[in-house]
Amino acid sequence: MIYKIFELILTVVVAYIIGSIPTGYIIVKAKTGKDIRTVGSGSTGATNVKRVLGKKYFFIVMLLDALKGALPVLLAEHFITAGSSLGLAPVAAAVAVIIGHSKSIFLHFKGGKSVASGVGTILALNFIAGLIIAVVWGIITYVTKYVSVGSIIALAISPFIMYYLNAPLAYIAYCALGALYIVYLHRENIIRLINGNENKVR
Repeated sequence: MIYKIFELILTVVVAYIIGSIPTGYIIVKAKTGKDIRTVGSGSTGATNVKRVLGKKYFFIVMLLDALKGALPVLLAEHFITAGSSLGLAPVAAAVAVIIGHSKSIFLHFKGGKSVASGVGTILALNFIAGLIIAVVWGIITYVTKYVSVGSIIALAISPFIMYYLNAPLAYIAYCALGALYIVYLHRENIIRLINGNENKVR
């Protein structure tokens, strides 16, 4: 019992550290010397990186953040036995990753909005669900021209997709709580959308 508790704690710590790796910050700093936190929205995520380095690095950072989200979950699924029958270890890793991304220990607990890393965790939990969510995000973002709208809607429907695919209850609960967290992180974007001054993708 003590060993399993230690496994879960170790899973959370490692996942949080991996999630905290500020890929957008590192790439922008290396390419331009700028601190991405002083540009645009101040987020370290792919959308803000695009404002500095363009579309190419938007996709690079988005891919790296998704991989950063998926890796701890996959490791937990394959190597951690604690709560394996309920899917607790992968979910614990997923939660830690998105918190790490948005509250990075390396950036004084600042970071991004955890969309790409969140989708990465869902891809690792259930690949089909993650793929559907990624496609929905892409379509809504393309149609509306707002990354924030695509992100909020795609993550908001994630628990329903998990439920439809008969995923474990822990996965459904994670997606529901994760969706609420993503909406919370986008609260300023929501205000800008209401006021009509949210930035569009160009």
